[in-house]
Amino acid sequence: MVRRRIAMEPASRLAVWARRLGLFSLVAVVLSIIIVRSEFLEIVPALATFAGALLFAALAIVLAFGAFVVIWREGVPGLRYALAALGICVVLLAYPLYLGVKAYRLPAIADITTDPLDPPRFDVIAGLRARASTSEYPGRTTAEQQRAAYPDIEPLLVDATPQVAFEAALNVINKRKWRVIDQRPPQLRRREGHIEAVARTPIMAFPDDIVVRVRSNGEGTRIDIRSASRYGRHDLGTNAARIRSLSEDIDDAIASLEPEKPQRPQPVAKGGQPARGGAARR
Repeated sequence: MVRRRIAMEPASRLAVWARRLGLFSLVAVVLSIIIVRSEFLEIVPALATFAGALLFAALAIVLAFGAFVVIWREGVPGLRYALAALGICVVLLAYPLYLGVKAYRLPAIADITTDPLDPPRFDVIAGLRARASTSEYPGRTTAEQQRAAYPDIEPLLVDATPQVAFEAALNVINKRKWRVIDQRPPQLRRREGHIEAVARTPIMAFPDDIVVRVRSNGEGTRIDIRSASRYGRHDLGTNAARIRSLSEDIDDAIASLEPEKPQRPQPVAKGGQPARGGAARR
């Protein structure tokens, strides 16, 4: 018996190329993230590769929708190729699009501090920032934009000694596994507390620089924080969020160190019985 060979109709070329571009974009994005996190190359070429991969992902989505039209009209195979391309590229572009929305809503600043009039200074970290950006605070315009966008970023005032506040801040920073570059504990009537550290963003691991200043303000301690991105002019709200959460954690750490207030002893009448009005009654 002679077997008949049925020629399979080729899949839509648009669908095939959409999947190819989608897979290429996925590989390029992963490689660019690995390169940036490992600091194998300069950050600018790696970011250019990342941006190019996103452009290819957008092109793949256009080709996938074109393939849907061809498949619907002509009935050719390739639907799964187009769906695979669409799924890959939507995943790749979802987070960058979210960041784009944040960039549109938030001001283009990347240096946030709780004290714009007298911001904490980068001393040791200034040498690390020299190749990427300046260590000087941008000035009045940035302060006004910060005040409008993040009005809740304020100094942390605590009822504790500068030494206690410094230790609490250092412990919180160490728990977050930030790289501590410099630490100078406060000294009575001579020097303020000073901590410099480097944090990393979650995905791309961009370095952001943090400085914490601890000063006595008479009745307690004032803690000022400054967080600045080393690369880029727009931090997408990252530095403000970092200062906000760091202040809350330091405040909680200091509160946990405060001793509990002793309970007042119950008045005792003659004979060892609780006096009238005491807590124990029969």
